Amino acid sequence: MSGVHRFGIVLLGLCLIPLSVCLGQSIDTGFWDHSNPENDQIIDHSDWQVILDGYLMTNDPSGIHLFDYAGLQDDSSERQRLRDYINHLQQLDPRPYSKDVQMAYWINLYNALTVRVIVDNYPIESILEIHHGDNPGTGPWKETVTTIAGVDLSLDNIEHDILRPIWQDPRIHYGVNCASLGCPNLASEVFTKSNLERLLNQCAKDFVNHVRAIELLDESFGVTSSLYYWYIEDFGNSEDGIFEHLTIFADEDLAKQLVDFDGTLDHEYDWRLNEVESQ
Repeated sequence: MSGVHRFGIVLLGLCLIPLSVCLGQSIDTGFWDHSNPENDQIIDHSDWQVILDGYLMTNDPSGIHLFDYAGLQDDSSERQRLRDYINHLQQLDPRPYSKDVQMAYWINLYNALTVRVIVDNYPIESILEIHHGDNPGTGPWKETVTTIAGVDLSLDNIEHDILRPIWQDPRIHYGVNCASLGCPNLASEVFTKSNLERLLNQCAKDFVNHVRAIELLDESFGVTSSLYYWYIEDFGNSEDGIFEHLTIFADEDLAKQLVDFDGTLDHEYDWRLNEVESQ
């Protein structure tokens, strides 16, 4: 397949190159690539579940999970719950835990930190409005947002220096959330050792079978998420690889469309905030 790629209007004037090459300072992945498979301890994520239960809307007709950032910002006790939960995770060194516990830890931490960043800067129309210094439109991903085991970490560090290289699982892209309408849904359940496989698969299926992931308008033209091109190396490093990946999680009708498709693709991404609209 050949490809003709464009970005949607919401991207104009913003970062027009893959996020994977917009990264800040990297960290030593090897430092984090340790685990103890014999350790059966788990990590408590119950406070994060309370936040999700209270502020994540999963029944919007759009099929996109929306977050009530304004509501959380206005509730000082629940904002403190979020801060306490993040502080709880920051006090832990995840390396002595099993790999599944670690993966759940990093995904939950990433998502909780993202919500905190949005709430601390709300109201905004897009996460890309959050920036420091003289780089408008770059988002908060390069900024230090936490310190774990004595190491300062950004959101980019968590995703691109820890999660992606250590686990090498493309479903990570469906687990971490960038607070945008174009992003895979923020899961309504916290990730845990016991639900990790099920929940990653469900997040992948929910996104792949939504039009913001792939919409084939006919057999010769379609539009897919820019996510697959920004991180094409995680999806077979080719358009054929992207289609093979999509087919794994596609429902029957979509899978048949993907097999029959032999055309060109655009790709786009909607960076508008995934917020519950005020009444």
